[in-house]
Amino acid sequence: MKALLDRARSFERRVDIESGEYRKLAEGQNPDVLFITCSDSRVIPALIMDARPGEIFELRNAGNIVPPYGQLGAGGEAATVEYALGVLGVQDVVVCGHSHCGAMDALKSGDDLTALPGVDAWLRLARPELAPVLTGASDDRSLVDVVQRNVVNQLAGLRSYPMVRQRLDDGLLRLHGWYYEVHTGRVYELDADGAFRVHAG
Repeated sequence: MKALLDRARSFERRVDIESGEYRKLAEGQNPDVLFITCSDSRVIPALIMDARPGEIFELRNAGNIVPPYGQLGAGGEAATVEYALGVLGVQDVVVCGHSHCGAMDALKSGDDLTALPGVDAWLRLARPELAPVLTGASDDRSLVDVVQRNVVNQLAGLRSYPMVRQRLDDGLLRLHGWYYEVHTGRVYELDADGAFRVHAG
């Protein structure tokens, strides 16, 4: 922790304030994308996308879950989605799951989460939609299946938001599903056929 604190304390000296980039950030934000991903410390959106400050509006939680519109427990997520689209005018939304995801592994393994009631309640939002792929899931490959299926389900959850549906219908919004491999750095994109593939370009 001390090393992180020291770096935070020296941040002002490490950045090029004279370039004006940070002063310009004070005038407002104009992010290109809403990036919805897990809170996992190994997943760093700005690093993955080689992004500068102000380019990514982030929504992070355990398991990159987007509760369907109007569902209990969707307050912070709903507010972030609405703000990103309605105020910031973001035109691209990425839902990014990742390898070695503890939240999805807990669902896959059927872990007893009674000692973590908040986590249990939160993951319960994803459990029903994942039921078909969770049945009989026991090997390493099946965790990939669970994570990727969860991404697909969260994209469906996004489509339940009236603001998302309207912008999709008007051609003003694009939704993207990604799967990030922590151990390789590869990003797989969900294609029109429903498969995750490494982007060729």
